[in-house]
Amino acid sequence: MAYHFKFKKVLTVKEREKDEALDMYNQSVKRFEETANELYSLMKKKEDLETYQSERLVVGLPVLEIRHHQHFVHNLEKSIDHFQKVVINARNQMSYYQERLMEKNTEVKKFEIMKEKSELAFLTEMKQAEGKQMDDISIQQFMNREN
Repeated sequence: MAYHFKFKKVLTVKEREKDEALDMYNQSVKRFEETANELYSLMKKKEDLETYQSERLVVGLPVLEIRHHQHFVHNLEKSIDHFQKVVINARNQMSYYQERLMEKNTEVKKFEIMKEKSELAFLTEMKQAEGKQMDDISIQQFMNREN
């Protein structure tokens, strides 16, 4: 008699849900990394521009060029503010999917533990039945010798 776990279909569904949650988490991590890299590049660009402008101010810089740089820095700051919000949103989303993944993982673990316990109970029952059957055979052989 082969072992059959009574919650096998439920375990399969839970494992599929866990895989989907893992996929969503990985996508959110990727989105977070992309937006964080974009934010970093904008901040680096702003820093480089400010360094360049301060170096040029020492030598002398026309007013028009100063205005141009200030306008460009202002636009970069707007972009940085926007990407900071996007990064915060992506981080929150990543945390949410991480929590969901942990929940799904826990659910799968519970069913796996149930399966292990059920399997151990089945094996114990089979050994007991086998032992009883062996005892019955031994008794029958002993009785046949007597006759």
